[in-house]
Amino acid sequence: MTHKIRTRARVESAAWFLSPFVVLLAAWLVAIPALDVSPRTFPSAPAVWSALVDQTAAGELIPHVLSSLGRVFLGAGIAVAVGVPAGLLMGMSAALSTFFSPLLRFSVALAGIAWIPLATLWLGYGNGAVVFVVFNAVFFAIVYNSMLGVRQTGTSLLRAARSLGASRWQMFWEVYLPGALPNIVTGLRVGLGFAWRGLIAAEIIATSTGLGYTLFLARQYYETDVIILMMILIGVLWLVMDRLLLAPFERRTIQRWSGERKARA
Repeated sequence: MTHKIRTRARVESAAWFLSPFVVLLAAWLVAIPALDVSPRTFPSAPAVWSALVDQTAAGELIPHVLSSLGRVFLGAGIAVAVGVPAGLLMGMSAALSTFFSPLLRFSVALAGIAWIPLATLWLGYGNGAVVFVVFNAVFFAIVYNSMLGVRQTGTSLLRAARSLGASRWQMFWEVYLPGALPNIVTGLRVGLGFAWRGLIAAEIIATSTGLGYTLFLARQYYETDVIILMMILIGVLWLVMDRLLLAPFERRTIQRWSGERKARA
């Protein structure tokens, strides 16, 4: 019975989540023919579907999708590997967290697109510049949120660990890192949102593959159907990544750590 209730709740949640997109699609199907909008101004929904079929049949779409996803995962992976330890170490020191907080807030506002000119100057045109932009977008969000997560770890939990003789290394792995995980996942979600924006902009400028490049190339030939298709794919990829991977991981992390804190209090 409980399984059926959970399944029904998930179906209802998915239906509510998709409902505005269904309404938007219906309005799109009706408005474009009714208003007799030129395809060079805005394409019809069937034209975008045809573009999807044509690009897939020609074998052009999948390589571009894989190129963009590969750059996102590589840049974000490096940012997590470097940013989480850096943020935790900063958070473990009150002096360091106080000193770096203003700088990190400043950097979060500039992360991503603003670094594209320097990225191309330093790394040239190609994957390196795009991966750097993605890394930059995720890194500062991860560091800042990791640091906040450490600072928000319960005082009673810290005292209990120290009274049991936990070493600094054990405090790092067994107390600070688990305690900061909810903030780390939140930082990753925020950073990846900025990363996708930076990725598309960087691909337009610095590469000859990827969804951003395809979008920009279509503009030169007035292929509005391809432009809208790329925009939809970018949004769908981000929603799938966020809803199916990041959001459940964040929810489970928060639930588990909250339970552990109550149990240990």
